[in-house]
Amino acid sequence: MRKFMKKATVLMMAGLMAATGLMATGCSSKKSAKNDKVVIYSNADDEAVDAMKKTLDNNGYKGKYTFQTFGTSELGGKLIAEGNKLEADMITMSTFYVESAQAKNKMFKNLTFDRNLMKESDFEKYESPITAQEGTLILNTKVMKEKKLPTPTSIKDLAKPVYKGYISVTDVKASSTAWLLIQGLVSEYGEKEAQNILKDIYKNAGDHIEDSGSGPIKKVRAGEVAIGFGLRQQAVADKKNGLPIDYVDPKEGNFTLTESVAVLDKGKDDNSALAMKMAECIIKKGRSELIKNYPVPLYNGEKEDKDQKSGNPKTYKEKLTLDLLKKHQQLSENAMGE
Repeated sequence: MRKFMKKATVLMMAGLMAATGLMATGCSSKKSAKNDKVVIYSNADDEAVDAMKKTLDNNGYKGKYTFQTFGTSELGGKLIAEGNKLEADMITMSTFYVESAQAKNKMFKNLTFDRNLMKESDFEKYESPITAQEGTLILNTKVMKEKKLPTPTSIKDLAKPVYKGYISVTDVKASSTAWLLIQGLVSEYGEKEAQNILKDIYKNAGDHIEDSGSGPIKKVRAGEVAIGFGLRQQAVADKKNGLPIDYVDPKEGNFTLTESVAVLDKGKDDNSALAMKMAECIIKKGRSELIKNYPVPLYNGEKEDKDQKSGNPKTYKEKLTLDLLKKHQQLSENAMGE
């Protein structure tokens, strides 16, 4: 709008600025931004966000940051499109999205602290995992009994006619949780057979194909369906809390997705120094809180509760990338369209 102001108005404003000393101090928007709060963007679940905020608040960073959450697809799109022009100074995001964004935009700084990772080679120098999440089959034991449904032992079982109207899954275009299911099918049966199995699973799910990763477990909890595919740690917690919930680790495997923290590189007048300290705080002091809800060990010294240990942990044969996700999204779309 400034280019449309009259010359006299511009001169008057310049005079006012000089009078207040703003021009004399040489302040600029870039320099003042360095003193602003650190902006954190995240796709994390509520439990993870609460754990990170608690960690930061308890370690001297209360009031020094703002936290904004997004869906995975939405935040991923912003990372790819905006690069280091993103408003955020720090992000926590699905690791495959972090790596894809870095490959395209070179937007993150290498982390300056020792990560002490169990598998250093699994992560790049600009990222450090905050959580690992595994998929599994989740059952409402009460509904299973009432409807006399057989207990499934595999993801493939969900394609059987006996489960029609009794299952809930997630759309992989909306939530990465569904990718854990698709990874299991493709890994075990190959792409062609996986698509055929998905076609029947989607038919059985009907109106219970959810956009949110937590959608299926919510419907299982409510008794709207008997079986859902979702995050294992949520089912474990529900069972411990006395809900009529059980879980089955499918024979195709418990595949894992990690979410990582990364610090944006916006140049010398950015907030990266403070953001880097916050990232270190989350990793070194927040993991003890995060692992309560996301129990997969990631760092040296962490131990897994035997009740939390999945029965069939597996890793996908290819490195997880945005391109691979898009390939599997297309496979899923083909299955829905058949």
